[in-house]
Amino acid sequence: MRVFVTGASGHIGSAVVPELLQAGHQVVGLARSDSSAEALAAAGAEVRRGDLDDLDGLREAAGAADGVIHLAFKHDLMGSGDFPAAIAADFAAIKALASALEGTGKPLVTSSGTLMLTLAGITGRPGTEADFAPGGPRVDAENFVIGLAERGVRSSIVRLPPIVHSSLDHHGFAHILIGVARQAGVSAYVGDGANRWPSVHTLDAARVYLLALEGAPAGSRLHAVADEGIPFRDIAAAIGRGTGLPVTSVSASDAGERFSFLGAFVGVDNPTSSEVTRKVLGWEPAHPGLIEDLEQGHYFGQG
Repeated sequence: MRVFVTGASGHIGSAVVPELLQAGHQVVGLARSDSSAEALAAAGAEVRRGDLDDLDGLREAAGAADGVIHLAFKHDLMGSGDFPAAIAADFAAIKALASALEGTGKPLVTSSGTLMLTLAGITGRPGTEADFAPGGPRVDAENFVIGLAERGVRSSIVRLPPIVHSSLDHHGFAHILIGVARQAGVSAYVGDGANRWPSVHTLDAARVYLLALEGAPAGSRLHAVADEGIPFRDIAAAIGRGTGLPVTSVSASDAGERFSFLGAFVGVDNPTSSEVTRKVLGWEPAHPGLIEDLEQGHYFGQG
């Protein structure tokens, strides 16, 4: 299968591309910089220069492919606080990709996040693949992709947990939390820290994308989740051990100032099940969980 991949040289993409190639697929990766193009070529992928704002280019590349995996997101805008602009750019790119695939039966695999389940009002139990919100940030794009199943696209959504971890991760939430701890001189959690965050190893997440491309039923919501829900105080404690910093609780009112744009999320309880995904795709995580991965030291310049 000839697969067009956006975000091909990013954190998740750097694992998805080798996974696709090893499975015998031909990969065309979108690259907006020389360094990204060089990395993709070195990995054995064909390079297509462009970015998420080149909607005509996205349509053309998708139309020439047998399937599409959309991983790119303007994380720089999100980090700067302009989350609405990042969401709008993502939705526009998805619509462009979809327009080239309608009526073909070809697969389109895109990304969302388990934190979006909080918009569905899930409380007191793990969120499931059947749960969804009627609308909201990123949710609108997710629901649009699911609806493509009725328009001749074998569409699926991979919901990623807030922490996707491995030595391939250089800018994700784990690094941000470590940076916040070092800047403050303490590793913090909100309240009693009992709220839970799910996580997954990058290589396990990459496997979900491959399996979704190859066989997910049209209109599938999938969860790339290995650790269903780790108490946030345990994550903070692991960061404390890795940095040598004390661990402390902060109030919800102080979370925004302490955690910057993550302040709205660090106190969220987001346990998430992947039971359906495992059954539908035959997927089982095979790599270390978050706490074990943090203990290996590579996030802290050790090992």
